[in-house]
Amino acid sequence: MQSRLVVTAVDLNDPLQAGAFLDLLEHYARDPMGGGDGLSDYAKVHLVGTLKEVPGYHGALAWLDGQAVGLIDCFAGFSTFAAKPLLNVHDLIVLAAHRGCGIGQALLAWAEVRARELGCCKLTLEVLSSNTRAMASYRQAGFAPYVLDPAAGHALLMQKYLPEETA
Repeated sequence: MQSRLVVTAVDLNDPLQAGAFLDLLEHYARDPMGGGDGLSDYAKVHLVGTLKEVPGYHGALAWLDGQAVGLIDCFAGFSTFAAKPLLNVHDLIVLAAHRGCGIGQALLAWAEVRARELGCCKLTLEVLSSNTRAMASYRQAGFAPYVLDPAAGHALLMQKYLPEETA
């Protein structure tokens, strides 16, 4: 019997899909490439409800024989140089037992179709430099390091946490 993979836009109003979304994100957050600590209690309680209100969220679940085995979370952005929207892949998750089976490629293909529907000029994503398996998958899907001028080097993702201020 051949397995059947289906990728569908996630419906966070559906309790089954919202649960699968959280389970997959927890799986990723517990992975070393996701930080290794799991989701915070706050995120577990508030993420789905808050994300439903975020304009520009686009996500999909990958189902293999009725089991949720992958998730892609994307957010709309904008390219000032192109004067067009872009779609950023924020999370790409495949259950460890199902990696290397084409699920990530199927999710990236879904994101590309969605980006084209939105009139985007490009897809973007970030990846940890030691995550060679993910980088190989992204290259296979057509992604390349972000470079404007090779003499200037590659773009780097940086962050600054903003702790909550106390009164």
